[in-house]
Amino acid sequence: MSTIFIAEMMGTMFLILLGNGVVANILLKKTGGNGGGIISITAAWGFAVFAGGLVAVNLGSAGELNPATVIAGWINGAYTTSQLLPYIGGELTGAMLGAFLVWLLYKDHFDETSAEPHLQLACFSTSPSIKNTPLNFFSEVLGTFVLLYVAMSFQGSAVNLGSTGRWPITTLIWAIGLSLGGTTGYAINPARDLGPRIMHAILPIKGKSSSNWSYAWIPIIGPVTGALISILIFNLLH
Repeated sequence: MSTIFIAEMMGTMFLILLGNGVVANILLKKTGGNGGGIISITAAWGFAVFAGGLVAVNLGSAGELNPATVIAGWINGAYTTSQLLPYIGGELTGAMLGAFLVWLLYKDHFDETSAEPHLQLACFSTSPSIKNTPLNFFSEVLGTFVLLYVAMSFQGSAVNLGSTGRWPITTLIWAIGLSLGGTTGYAINPARDLGPRIMHAILPIKGKSSSNWSYAWIPIIGPVTGALISILIFNLLH
């Protein structure tokens, strides 16, 4: 098994464990953090990106943790075609593992929240605050555009996102969550949404309802579109 696959799998597992973990802690009944609010969620997601990125880089990948930025990097020449599957496969696998661990840790609290299946789903994947397909799609495009464009500005050139410092990305993710995350929950990462949504569909969660697959394409296609637009505009301006 390739170094890249293992690195991205482990990094993304930590990303989802800490990121979806805070959502579970805030939303599920009878948790210590119940009702903590958006500041707690956005801060922990930023720190989760920091932790996951460090793990992945230390294991030998660029620490992308995000298929959208991998695809954009491939278009831009940072990755070869042969690297796409290890990166994206590792990220999706890691996201599924992280979601499983969150469910296992909070299983009693998922059971306590069985009367509110929408809260259970929110601990796995994103959904719109107000359903409006064009604007929901635009939200994911814009959030990912900001993520990649500013991240490339940190490092000064449109190359390997993982080579930039981890802390600036942390603050950027925090800012995106606080400023742009209120409409769709700012997936800005196809693996972050798809992997946990798959786990929601297959895990024996007491009282769960639909995994909302009709919405699932937006946090997949939206981030990829936003990342590609970001690469295009960045290269035009630099």
